[in-house]
Amino acid sequence: MGRIKTKLIKRLTVSLLKLHADIFTKDFNENKPLVSKHLENYSKKLRNVVAGYVTRLKRAEKY
Repeated sequence: MGRIKTKLIKRLTVSLLKLHADIFTKDFNENKPLVSKHLENYSKKLRNVVAGYVTRLKRAEKY
């Protein structure tokens, strides 16, 4: 089934995609440095979860 994303993850991801949807791609490894650039005070684990969710939404063409 998969892991449940928390409200924090969803809120951060949607806000990033609303502001910077054109810079994110469908590749997780390209999204990691972009997410860490825009989310500066968060851990590596949170960065990876947000980058994965951004990638998932971009692949589904939701944003």
